[in-house]
Amino acid sequence: MLHIDIISVVPALLESPFSHSIMKRARDRGLLEVDVIDLREYGINKHAQVDDYQFGGGAGMVMMIEPVDRCLADLKAKRTYDEIIYLSPDGELLQQSVANQLSLCGNLVLICGHYKGIDERIRQHLVTREISIGDYVLSGGELAAAVLVDAVGRLIPGVLNDETSALSDSFQDDLLAPPVYTRPADYKGWKVPEVLLSGHDAKIAAWRQEESLKRTKERRPGLLKNFENQEGK
Repeated sequence: MLHIDIISVVPALLESPFSHSIMKRARDRGLLEVDVIDLREYGINKHAQVDDYQFGGGAGMVMMIEPVDRCLADLKAKRTYDEIIYLSPDGELLQQSVANQLSLCGNLVLICGHYKGIDERIRQHLVTREISIGDYVLSGGELAAAVLVDAVGRLIPGVLNDETSALSDSFQDDLLAPPVYTRPADYKGWKVPEVLLSGHDAKIAAWRQEESLKRTKERRPGLLKNFENQEGK
């Protein structure tokens, strides 16, 4: 089982993503456990403060180190974590290989930034890894955390009904997935490729590989370098 703790100042944002579809199935089956921790429970003073003005001036508030440190200390007293991850625009890009790696972990902590960001000392002394879901800025790390949990959680054995499904996803072999079709085979004259109706497994596999290469070359040619490197090993 994979256990993930998510530290957030707005935990309500994460109520829905893990309560439906595949993530709900993973939790119901006891394969994935997600706990969202309200950072304000560790806030300072009577106002449960978690942010303050930044030293040196400038617009925007900054998440304070003390509440985060107190929260992490409480969590670490209960279990040992493989990674303490900060969702950040300048972290390493979330790719399938990263999701594959994290799916093998036992316990993870995700820290959702907010406001202008977090005190740099959190990143220097408490965080073990920083991950970005893309080159853009969100209002907070909660949506990024949901994306990460979904990408990782679906890879846990037993979560997907068809065990081969995750292995054939886009990016698993550094190629985009091939086109897929379902019934009817002919709709308004728009026909499914004959090879997919042939029942010939080898020909279908070859067609899919060819289409994956073609689609990757057209849409994401940068991925082909990784694919060619893998092929050359």
